[in-house]
Amino acid sequence: MKTRRLGKDGPEVSAMGLGCMGMSEFYGAGDDAESLETIDRALELGIQFLDTSDVYGPHTNEELVGRALKGRRNQFFVATKFGILRDPANPARRGVDGSPAYVRKSAEDSLRRLGIETIDLYYQHRVDPNTPIEETVGAMSRLVEEGKVRFLGLSEAAPATLERAHRVHPITALQTEYSLWSRDPEPEVLPMCRKLGVAFVAYSPLGRGFLTGRFRSADDFEPGDYRRVSPRFVGENFERNLRLVDTVKRLAAEAGLTPSQLALAWVLAKGEDIVPIPGTKHRKYLEENAAAADISLAPAVVETLQEAFPPDAAAGDRYAPAMLAFLNL
Repeated sequence: MKTRRLGKDGPEVSAMGLGCMGMSEFYGAGDDAESLETIDRALELGIQFLDTSDVYGPHTNEELVGRALKGRRNQFFVATKFGILRDPANPARRGVDGSPAYVRKSAEDSLRRLGIETIDLYYQHRVDPNTPIEETVGAMSRLVEEGKVRFLGLSEAAPATLERAHRVHPITALQTEYSLWSRDPEPEVLPMCRKLGVAFVAYSPLGRGFLTGRFRSADDFEPGDYRRVSPRFVGENFERNLRLVDTVKRLAAEAGLTPSQLALAWVLAKGEDIVPIPGTKHRKYLEENAAAADISLAPAVVETLQEAFPPDAAAGDRYAPAMLAFLNL
């Protein structure tokens, strides 16, 4: 697979990463054996950029990725995150902590669960409104000095926050949701990334799987799948958004691609500084997604897709109100 550089002076990684979250939580039942086989297959296909977080599980996804890394640590580029708190008695209850003490504790715990000595890319998962970003990134920079972390990143940070953070220590990557139906970063976030030389890592580039065209009703989601209660996947919003998916299916058929491949190829076409990290826990979908890295869309196709998916095309917010409140907008 082709590679792309993370940031102006950052490392080269596979042009597409693998989001590991759904292997452990949120999208129905997991299958560790299949997930590990999927990571194996990703490496065979040239995908060595793995994305996880301490909040996925919580903790169990890092442990799963750690099992995949054993005996071949140097073949992977590993990104993980900290900062979202979950109540053990009620995992749905959330909080945010960016305090220096929590930064250090989280990094040491992640290193232990992953079974590695250094995290390649360490993100603040959500910005803590009660801790100045300078303090959080200052603590993260000390982990770099100590060799526990190589590069720093932020997730869902506003342009002004990113700029302040970058003054403290170079930020290599900003991770934010970005897809045909989540184009919010285009007016301000992407320009700031480019001004600073920060890579943009696009999570949920397939609209949490919706743009694949595999889901036609809420009953298609497994019990426990959080999309059953997510705003874009319920009621009238679901029905309205199906019309957008049908457009992707039609255009993909005309191009001889699957909907997933067309949606991913569009993200890849938006800039060499963008690295999508579609998530999957199945090898067959991984292989389908990986093929998109070799697809070059004609400018006319890119334009047609953008006309079909204006920034306000999707019905419903991308998160429920409680989670929207954690975004640094």
